[in-house]
Amino acid sequence: MGKTIAERILSDSSGKDARAGDIVIAHVDLAFVQDGTGPLAQRQLAESGLKSLADPQRTVLFLDHAAPVPSKELANDHMTLRRFAIESGAVLSEVGEGVCHQLVAESYASPGQVIVGADSHTVTAGALGAFATGMGSTDVAVAMALGKTWFRVPESFKVTVSGVFPRGVYAKDLILHLIGVLGADGATYKSLEFGGETVDNMSMAQRFTIANMAVEAGAKVGLFPADEVTRRYLDSRGRGDSFRPVAPDADADYEKSCDIDAASLEPTVSMPHTVDNTTLASELKGVRLAQVVIGTCTNGRLEDIAVAADILKGRKRHPDTRLLVAPASRGVLQKAIEAGYVQTLLDAGATFLPPGCGPCVGVHQGVLGDGEACLSTANRNFKGRMGNPNGLIYLASPATAAASAIAGEITDPREFM
Repeated sequence: MGKTIAERILSDSSGKDARAGDIVIAHVDLAFVQDGTGPLAQRQLAESGLKSLADPQRTVLFLDHAAPVPSKELANDHMTLRRFAIESGAVLSEVGEGVCHQLVAESYASPGQVIVGADSHTVTAGALGAFATGMGSTDVAVAMALGKTWFRVPESFKVTVSGVFPRGVYAKDLILHLIGVLGADGATYKSLEFGGETVDNMSMAQRFTIANMAVEAGAKVGLFPADEVTRRYLDSRGRGDSFRPVAPDADADYEKSCDIDAASLEPTVSMPHTVDNTTLASELKGVRLAQVVIGTCTNGRLEDIAVAADILKGRKRHPDTRLLVAPASRGVLQKAIEAGYVQTLLDAGATFLPPGCGPCVGVHQGVLGDGEACLSTANRNFKGRMGNPNGLIYLASPATAAASAIAGEITDPREFM
């Protein structure tokens, strides 16, 4: 019997014939933390007696969640990680460079690798054909020190997508639809493995969006084959020599198969307070919005900003609706400036935030008031996620977000296309 992508990568990294359900000890190619999880990992390392890192240049500390810091307590956490970087030789990604998941994709992740991060959306790098998964701070600390960790090899769900997206429908609509079908725990500790003609023709930005949200169905990883699209992306980042093809065997054994017709999809929205609470954007017409957020590690890439700018060009945000834009990385911001997207969005009334997590985690920037509703391109809408348990968070694509910012209420983007 052939192997799934997850089985193949964990076989290679462990040197074992890994099959679903097996326990393996795998070599870790990259381990990282962010400013919310990193201080605990540093303390755990100090208490464990593990004095050094297995590979300092493949251990990265990202200052992205509270960036720039809004309080002295968080500033002290940043100081802790800066000192740790100096003492250990770990790589430090400073405030303003961007969200860890975007930077991992841009500069570190490669097909066939095993990547662990102390953040649940580490799964983003699965779009590059890497077994990338979030773990607790203690587990990541051990992986940083030993260069290896253990996994139970996950069973896999095969998600086959065929057809062409209709006008106004994007990868975000696809993954929200899938999460709505599977449920928030419908793929717990599974490998969601994506394929089909639609996937073959997807850009890397679209793949990153889908992989990023695999965890919202409970998945351990969200994996895409490493193909010519992957190769071109790595070439564009100056990392073409790290490409290797990764694909499932034709006779791989899947626990479950899901078939999706892309042509049948419509702009989709997650309603408060769970990601699997989905409906069509057209069904929410009239839901007033105090704020719209475009960005985050889910939809803060150049392609996402371009979609929003195209809809907002020559138009203005609704006077009662704040429009916040947070590019996923400094590189994305620079390219958006060069392409004219930033000027277009500024003319439309947008406020730009530093590259980073921004409003998504509710630490600062874009915190909601009591009873305020926000439509965001982020990945989570849990109660209190954006800093106020009395706020309401809806999730949608950049196109739906842009159209809704204009209308001041949740709106099907096809009304403005």
